[in-house]
Amino acid sequence: MVTGDGAYIKRINRNLILQEIMNNGLISRAELSKITGLNKATISVQVQDLLKKKLIYETQQEHHAIGRRPIMLSINGSVGYVLGIDIDFSSIQFAITNIKGKEVEYIKINPETKDYESIVQLLTKYIQHYMNKFANSPYGLISVIIAVHGTVNNDEVINFVPKLQWKRKNLKADLELDIEIHIVNNANLSAYAEKVYSGQNDNLMSLMLTSGIGAGIIMDDQIHKGFNGYAGEMGHMIISPDGKKCPCGNNGCWELYASESTLLMELSQLLNRPTLTLKEIAELIERRDSTTMEYIKQFIKYLSIGINNMINLYNPETIVINSGILRIYPNTVKEIKSHLKSSISDYREITISKLGIKACVIGACAFAISKFLGISNLRIQDSDQFKEQTSVNNQTPELVNI
Repeated sequence: MVTGDGAYIKRINRNLILQEIMNNGLISRAELSKITGLNKATISVQVQDLLKKKLIYETQQEHHAIGRRPIMLSINGSVGYVLGIDIDFSSIQFAITNIKGKEVEYIKINPETKDYESIVQLLTKYIQHYMNKFANSPYGLISVIIAVHGTVNNDEVINFVPKLQWKRKNLKADLELDIEIHIVNNANLSAYAEKVYSGQNDNLMSLMLTSGIGAGIIMDDQIHKGFNGYAGEMGHMIISPDGKKCPCGNNGCWELYASESTLLMELSQLLNRPTLTLKEIAELIERRDSTTMEYIKQFIKYLSIGINNMINLYNPETIVINSGILRIYPNTVKEIKSHLKSSISDYREITISKLGIKACVIGACAFAISKFLGISNLRIQDSDQFKEQTSVNNQTPELVNI
């Protein structure tokens, strides 16, 4: 039984009501009372307060039965907006969603610099631009969640980003903006996106195979961060002690054998093609080019070694793999499973993510919505808006020229 002062109980009830309104899309007061166990008087008081704050609105649901149409409650998405930013090695993604989780703007840019101070200036201009753009909505731009492909401690200070060679950077403080900002590991946000938008279970592991390998781990409905916040750096698990040299300082790290950046580089060399795009790899796979198919089979074997280790360490119910290449390669999951022969490995499902390159940045938006509304078990209905979308704007808008 939850105990505490009146304000605390009121806040818990408010968050519970908002959670059910968000997760159901449309819901009546009577249904809210039934699902939450709160009495009708409590529901009525809370709903009136939320209506006054413009966080929800009333609408009448169409029906063909005799009598009054029921009055339904829904989240008022347009009262506020959140910004998710994903800083990768060669690109930065920006996504704006309203507080209902609907995407209203998305761009991907390829900065010419990786210098930390220059990136801080670029981010500052973008964030200020969006703060101004949404200033006229009741809650404006509510908060910014920034994802980095490296270790972030519990104080949200960047410890190390191997590909960018950023060490001990306090990005939140350096931005010097009058808005709530959080710095989060990218893989954790990707895992959160799978849970919120794809309806995955509460014990899952999300593997991002983009510029390196990051693992986001959700255990018992909570993001697993570890002692200092560094859990999930599976890309730097050593699978070959005398293997290739990694920017992190060790040899034989997993991401040197099973990340998409490695695949693109090594397959380009094998095919004697200076550059190789995902589209070109898709064409090679469709033609069943022997060199390409043989290399990807070896790639999957190395990937499976790490997955087997992770299954034994964490016993996840679901493993979600985010890879554009493996999404188009035939029988990916079947081949991975063929390498998982240990009699002690236990999991329920391995699946390929449908959220693609946007997983991290929309996970950032969902994380911001959860914080703002106080919803611990967030589910967003319209997940199809993000699936399989790859169109981007690679031109840096004039407002961020630096």
